[in-house]
Order: sequence, then C-alpha cells, then structure tokens
Amino acid sequence: MSYAEAKAKYVALGVDTDAAIAKLKNVPVALHCWQGDDVRGFDTDPTKPLTGGIQTTGNYPGRARTPEELMADLDMVLKLCPGTKKMNLHASYAIFEDGDWADRDKLEPKHFKKWVDFCKERGLGCDFNPTFFSHPKANGLTLSSPDPEIRKFWIDHGKACIRISTYLAEELGQPCVMNIWTGDGFKDIPTDRMGPRVRYKEAIDEILSEPFDFNEVKPCVESKVFGIGVEAYTVGSAEFSLSYAAMNPGKCIPLMDNGHYHPTEVVSDKIPALLTFFPEIALHITRPIRWDSDHVVLLDDETKEICKEIVRCGGLEGSVKIALDYFDASINRISAWTVGFRNVQKALLMALITPDLTAMQNADNWTELMVIQEELKTMPFGEIWTEYCHQCGAPADGDWFTEVKKYEAEVLSKRG
Repeated sequence: MSYAEAKAKYVALGVDTDAAIAKLKNVPVALHCWQGDDVRGFDTDPTKPLTGGIQTTGNYPGRARTPEELMADLDMVLKLCPGTKKMNLHASYAIFEDGDWADRDKLEPKHFKKWVDFCKERGLGCDFNPTFFSHPKANGLTLSSPDPEIRKFWIDHGKACIRISTYLAEELGQPCVMNIWTGDGFKDIPTDRMGPRVRYKEAIDEILSEPFDFNEVKPCVESKVFGIGVEAYTVGSAEFSLSYAAMNPGKCIPLMDNGHYHPTEVVSDKIPALLTFFPEIALHITRPIRWDSDHVVLLDDETKEICKEIVRCGGLEGSVKIALDYFDASINRISAWTVGFRNVQKALLMALITPDLTAMQNADNWTELMVIQEELKTMPFGEIWTEYCHQCGAPADGDWFTEVKKYEAEVLSKRG
C-alpha cells in the first residue's frame, strides 16, 4: 500500500496525516547520553563498579570509553532516528582538558563546553542531571545525609548544576530541564522516616536558592519507589516529590519516570491527573520489567498509552518535556538507543493520527467506542511511519539496522 492510499483511509476517519507528520517533526525528545557507555561517565575511575542505586547488566563489546567515542556513537543514532532531538547529560559526563579535573561540587560550565559545541553543530538543545551516585560521598544518603559535610557537598553540586544548566540554555537557545534524582534510602526498615525527608527538602530548597531564570532552567524532582540497596525506604518517594513540586511553583516541576512506581501503577493515567494542576511536567520513558530495570523502550501498550495521553492533553505544545532513560549493556548500544527513540516517535505518531472519540465517551457510547478503538489497531500505520521517516531523512524500518551492523564491524569492533 502506498502512503497516498494509507492517507486516504485516515482521511475517511477525519484524520490529516500530513498535519500529524508536520507536527511531530518539531517535537523535541531528549536522547540520554548514558546508554552509550553504561552510565560510566568521565569523572571517576571507569574500572570501579557503579554505586548509589545504579547498575547495568551485560558486557556487549563496543562500549564508548571516551567523549569522542560517545559523540561518534551519538552521531550514528541521530542519523538513524527521525524527528527533533535534544541531548540529555549527566554531570558525570564533564569533559576535563589538560588535567583540569574538578570534583562534582566544583564543576563549572567550561567542563561542558565540548558538549555545547557538539549540540550547536547539530542544532540540539540539552537537558541536564546532577549525578548523585557512583561517588565516594554517595554512600546510601546524599542530600538527606545526617552528616552536614556530606550534605553540603551535594548541595554545592546541585547549585553548580543550576549554573551549568543556565549555561546550556543560554548557549543553545532552548530551555534546559534539570532533573534532581537521588538514590537515597535504606535497605531495611528505618526508625526515622521523616528526618531524612526534612533534610532532603531543606537541601533542595538550598539548591534552588541559586539564582536562575525559570523560563530557561526547569528544575525537576524525580521520585522512585525503591532501588538497589534501598529496598525498604526511599527518601524521594512519589508523595514527597510531587508535594515538593506542588509547593514550589515557578521554581520546580514534577518528573515522572514510568519505571519508578509500583508494578500495577501506570504513568499514562498520571499524566492527565498532573496536568490538571501543573502547567508543565517532565517524563522519563523507559521499560520496567518487574522493577525499575531500565530496559529498552518497546512499542508496547504502556508506551502507546503514555504517548496518547501526551497528545490528548496538549502536551506536544510544550507542557510535557519528553526524555528517554534506559541503559542496556547486553546488546548493541547503538541499536538500544535507536529502537527506543524510534518507538517513542512511533507511539507519538500513532497518537497523532488517532481520531478524537471523546464525543462517544461523553455520550456513554462505550460499545461503538470499543469497536472503533479495536479496528484502529489494524489501520495502515506502517505507511504513515515510513513517510515520516522519509520526510525526516531517516532510514525506514528494515533499512537502519544494516547501517548499525556496518558501524559495529568498522568502528565498535576495534574498541578494546
């Protein structure tokens, strides 16, 4: 079937596929740098294990070991994926030149100049994340630590990241979403649940006291239900993080990661709930299996439902900040990046070419609503997707993986 024939079928449903394609082209989705090197970063010893609730599994050959290798791999992914991209950096990806190493509390914008140059050359914006893990001072508790020196170190790190985020926004001309997430918590049942949360709140207050323009820098607080080594209690729970954002309008927005909730909770249902009260929210899209395992995003039911709600709630107008967050070291990392990014794009496009059936719901016409929703599943979406890829200058399904295999043979296989 040709694109024209598929388009005609959607026109019969009142859907303009050309308009949907044109709209999706301009929707930024942040591509996370940490898939390319298994969350190692460049500011600590790469031979030491990850700590602070972060873990990768697998040792597929070809991991990026230097900023240059990581940027080359990212270029390959940018080439293979349609749509508008942003970068998403962790503070641990600072690039130090001529031995100019700085600990995380002393990081400066200059340590991210090469990333700014990379983004400028490719027309990308950039989001940012303080790195509260894999560091000698990240031993169970960071911003919620009862040790004032530990707490101050991480507060100073957060303030440094506000300044870096401002630099990224100003240099690249796009708002920078700065996400605060820590793995703070306890392995077993604590006797004091409130104390760490009070300290955590006060620490975030101090971080956000650093001057910034909320139009340029969008601080977020991300929750988590539990983590490795903190199975019994997480300081930054969903209730804490959401309440913090609600009490700090104009300074902070909530961030939901769909791997950071109980297995029976779905973020798709939370999106319209939050947008009822918050003018802006942020999302990290991942794929949990039984827990926050950060598997590569598939075109599964929840990914499609998340994207439907983004579209239905007007999130593509700027109220929903979309980013990816996963790290699979068991497969080719270029493919992991590409599959996940393309699947989020597919899910958004599917949502954009879904007819508005709200009138049926409001008329209590659930029978016809179910029938049409099921029949939509066999509409010729593939032709619309192929046209979108073509217009974006990206390879279609069935073509891009050949380029990955060639890159693996010519580049990745030569890495030690």
